[in-house]
Amino acid sequence: MKNRLNYLDYLKVTLIVFVIFHHAANAYSPESSWVYKPSNPAEMMPWIWHVLSVNAAFLMGLFFLISGYFVPISYDRQGFKTFVWKKFVRLGIPLIVMATLLSVLSGKLEIGHLWFLESLLLFCLLYALGRLLLEVTNRKLSVGSVQGGKAPTLVAWLIVALVMGVGGYLIRKVSPQDNWIWILGIVHIEPAHYLQYVMMFALGVWACRCQWLTKMKNTTGAMALLIAIVLIIGNFLRGDGPWNNFVYHWFGIYESLLCVFISFGLLWLFREYANGESKFLKWYSRQAYGAYIFHPFFLLVVQQATDPIVLPGIVKLLLIGLATTILSFLFTRLVRLIPGVKKTL
Repeated sequence: MKNRLNYLDYLKVTLIVFVIFHHAANAYSPESSWVYKPSNPAEMMPWIWHVLSVNAAFLMGLFFLISGYFVPISYDRQGFKTFVWKKFVRLGIPLIVMATLLSVLSGKLEIGHLWFLESLLLFCLLYALGRLLLEVTNRKLSVGSVQGGKAPTLVAWLIVALVMGVGGYLIRKVSPQDNWIWILGIVHIEPAHYLQYVMMFALGVWACRCQWLTKMKNTTGAMALLIAIVLIIGNFLRGDGPWNNFVYHWFGIYESLLCVFISFGLLWLFREYANGESKFLKWYSRQAYGAYIFHPFFLLVVQQATDPIVLPGIVKLLLIGLATTILSFLFTRLVRLIPGVKKTL
């Protein structure tokens, strides 16, 4: 089990780094609403939206899938009370502390990037309640109860992506991308992507139940990665012509295809080629969660500090992303030295 799950830890580290660079890149996109914008207009990179749109298509969805994968295992081992308490400690406490800090600094209710923790906590609580209901009605469900399921197929993923895409397309008719709303004044969501997050979390739970990540055949995983690459290239080929108009109109579906096939393509790639023991990557894996929480603060400091430095935009972006990554991981390591903090971070 331990060796089999190494690649999931390493993939999470990679995704955290992607998130840091994604947020750093927002500053150099004319369409982005990132807090910081470079004072030198020459540093702006109008083409960066291609990268940002691919990242936004799958990054958080894959996070939810991986998180969902571990949920049944944790619940089976801990039971309802312990599972809920540990999720509150792990997700709820950082959310409350950091949301309070952000709200004080901004002068309004604000959770920023911690919407992910909030939604993940909500999904975990709903899962736990569902399992409790099954137990009350004497219908127990364990990880091994459906392990006899078949290996995942490209057709199955295509169906999931199309259901997700059609739903996302319809949602965007009333709530376009980047429109964030508060539900009951508590839950902060972006409706355009939320169906994706719900389905990817559920897909992670199902993947655990059916052992999809273990049973996934090499040909299926490789084809998923190939399809993902073709879709990514297709997104980068968008300009001002008919192809761009087509993708833009159906982007809810196109993005869902990107999400599903990039996610399973990367899961296969890491399973096959990044599943060994590495003290270096294990160290980064232990700090990854904290780095996600703390990185925006370091990012803004580094961006402001380097603003007077004249460099090509892409060079500056890479240096800022690298500096922020290192600072975020090192700071998390220092914080985790505080007694009791490791239970949360």
